[in-house]
Amino acid sequence: MIYTVTLNPSIDFIVRLESLALGSVNRMESDDKFAGGKGINVSRVLKRLDIDNTATGFIGGFTGRFVEEGLVSEGIATNFVSVNEETRINVKIKAGEETEINGAGPTITEGQLAELEAILAGLTPEDTVVFAGSAPANLGNTVYNILIPLAKKAGAEVVCDFEGQTLLDSLAHQPLLVKPNNHELADIFGVELNGLADIEKYAREILAKGAKNVIISMAGDGALLVTPEAAYFAKPIKGTVKNSVGAGDSMVAGFTGEYVKSGDPVEALKWGVACGTATTFSDDLATAEFINETYQKVEVEKL
Repeated sequence: MIYTVTLNPSIDFIVRLESLALGSVNRMESDDKFAGGKGINVSRVLKRLDIDNTATGFIGGFTGRFVEEGLVSEGIATNFVSVNEETRINVKIKAGEETEINGAGPTITEGQLAELEAILAGLTPEDTVVFAGSAPANLGNTVYNILIPLAKKAGAEVVCDFEGQTLLDSLAHQPLLVKPNNHELADIFGVELNGLADIEKYAREILAKGAKNVIISMAGDGALLVTPEAAYFAKPIKGTVKNSVGAGDSMVAGFTGEYVKSGDPVEALKWGVACGTATTFSDDLATAEFINETYQKVEVEKL
């Protein structure tokens, strides 16, 4: 079973209007409300690939019920820990440029954290856990240094989708996959990356620190998978960019779902690119039909 861990999920409230005038009344043209959070996005895309998974993390209040009911309506199993305060709302304003206003999230008690720890400690070697996104403020991202080892001790594989120091800390636990983009990779090492050779060089530094596979996403310039054996470049696919939310999560879902099934990193890269690209060209997370259509366009070459 694949588990996704979202410590600070949200309702993503997407508002569309022609233009945004600060200090004035603005009337939206359309809006959508989705269950949000990086791990939850992974769960939603996995389900569209017909891959069963369980979403866990912290959930609370009427906003939390909306998130959980939305997942259940899509056929996704849940095993959340209930918290006292409400799950946050993230507002994404699309008016030419995209503006985000993200909620802070609930306070997590020691007892509630212990409940999640027990869930992770009860996993098996047949499980893979996707840890993604930031933690609520009162926990801080250092909480992953407690949670990830619990999953590993239970024998599960872990996928870690973080940035910066949190990503670096996760490498001690030999994650199956990490997926920084090229800008995040440059920031980690304090360098300027010039071309694929540079990107591969520093991706191999990530491997040397413990990761089993590294995907470097490069937005409209494709993606690079680096494994201990080789490096593979997925060429960019042309299309109209509609959505920056969830594309990276979709890539993680595609890679993880296929890798768990086949153990083939190249095929997993293809599905990761198909999912990530399809979401980029969609208003929400991509549909199964569009993912399969995009998969046919994926071209990968060994470097």
